[in-house]
This record gives sequence, C-alpha cells and structure tokens, in this order.
Amino acid sequence: MPAALSISQEILKPHLEIQGGHTLSRELKVSGAKNSALVLMTSALLSEGPLELHNVPQLTDIQGMADILASLGVRVKRSQETVWLQADDLHHAEPPYDLVNGLRASFFCIGPLLGRLGHAKVPLPGGCRIGARPVVEHIRGLKALGAMVKVEHGVVTASVPGTSRRLKGAAIVLDCPSVGATETILMAAVLAEGTSTIENAAQEPEVQDLAKMLNAMGARVSGAGGPIITIEGVERLHGCNYSVIPDRIEAGTFLIAAAITRSIVRVSPVIPEHLNAVLQKLRDAAAPLRLTSKESRLSREICMA
Repeated sequence: MPAALSISQEILKPHLEIQGGHTLSRELKVSGAKNSALVLMTSALLSEGPLELHNVPQLTDIQGMADILASLGVRVKRSQETVWLQADDLHHAEPPYDLVNGLRASFFCIGPLLGRLGHAKVPLPGGCRIGARPVVEHIRGLKALGAMVKVEHGVVTASVPGTSRRLKGAAIVLDCPSVGATETILMAAVLAEGTSTIENAAQEPEVQDLAKMLNAMGARVSGAGGPIITIEGVERLHGCNYSVIPDRIEAGTFLIAAAITRSIVRVSPVIPEHLNAVLQKLRDAAAPLRLTSKESRLSREICMA
C-alpha cells in the first residue's frame, strides 16, 4: 500500500505526458534566446537612450525582468516579441527582493548599475540559502575593477569609492569560463576608465550577442567568442535597435524531435554556427539535413526531409 500511495503521489506532481506516433508540423519557428534576452534587457541600465529589442521570447521570466527594471526607474513597454526600454530616470539601485527572488537572472543588474551609478544592492540569486558561491567569480571581477563589495544576509552591496564613482579598467582572469561572470564583468567594464581584459572568458553565443549589442550602443569590445575579451572603457553609451539571437537549444530540440519522428520540417530562424555539435551528430545519424541561407542571419533555416 505505501508503494502504491507513493506512485499516486508522484503522478499528482507536475509532469509531462508525451503521446508518440505523430509527426511534427512542417514550419517550426524558433524563439529568441531567453538567456540572451534577459541579459540584453539589463544592458538598458547602462544608457539613458532608448533600447529596442526584437525577437524577444514571450515568457514569464521576460516579464519578471521587465518588472525588475521598471522598479529601478526604467520605462518598459512590450508588444508581442518587441520590448522597448529607456533608463533615463533611474531612481533606485536596489531591486525589490520579492521581484528578484524567483529570477536568477536578476543578479545581472549589479554590473550595469555599478558601472552607470557607482553603487548597487542586489539580493543573491535565490536568496541566502546557498551563500555567495554561485556568484563568487562575478564578485571577484567587480572587486578587480575597483568596487567595494560585501555580502550580508543574502544581499550583495557594491560601491565605487572616490568622487568619480567610476570603475577602473583591470586585467581579470576567471577561474572558470563562467557565462554569468563574463557577462557581469563585461557590462560593468564598458563604462570603466581605461582598458579591461577578461581571460578564460566564456565563449558562448550569448556572450557574443551581448558584446555585439554593447558595441551597437557605442561600447568598444573585442574578442568575444574567444578566450580573451578586451574592453576599452567609454564615458557613455547610447540606445540602439537590436534583435536577440535565436534559441539554439530550442532549435536543436526541434531538429532532434524531427529526426526521431521522421518528420519533414523547416526550422527557422537559426544561426547554424551555434548548432555545429547538434548538426554533426544528426549527420552522423544519417539525418537528411539541408541548410538554406538568406541575406539576414535571422532568416536562415534548416530543412529536414
């Protein structure tokens, strides 16, 4: 009886039920990459100018980040897959705990706030249950840029000493190529005085996407996508119009599902270079792939037939 009860309790938990035997529809649209969109949204804190983001996925986390930014004074407007943000009247450097507690990406606010305002106070991702370990590389990088940082009761408080309230360029070597640490340090360093380098930097597409958009805003970032990123600090950034990269995880999932179900599909938009490992394994499995390329990187597609 206890075993039967245990099984029934497991069934009552949230779960997915998958009924096989069906092929996928021919047109499969890939959403924008959530992990990239969330960081790009926080970059709005770096400039007074308007930022217009396209190809933003319509997810709960996106709304969560929009609410956090709005609490800091950012004007936010959403319409379908477009988000407009303008941080020309920041009045807070401390996002409310009730908004950040359920969104790990909320910690990305600390880099832009510190770089732009010279101070920030951000709760640790998920509160203080596991201490500062998940963001130790972030904090070490901010300290190298000249920030004073302390962690108390699950909250990270950072400030830039002196009257200029401006971070200083530094040579930073990460212990591990953390995506989050690389992005946090990158956003903090773009407005710092002097040149910064991040060695052993994360090389993921999301890091490249962030660097590309920051450059579109007037930053001077080079080397993203490689192990060493160089940032030449500038005094200010401006707004821009930018499209989030397609979600490579979603695209890869669609392609694998199509191969398993022997479906004829067209998956788009994609950036094939972000799918090299998946595409190679599908080719090894004799999946009939065909890549078509158009003028825009966001209109490329992969066909399986």
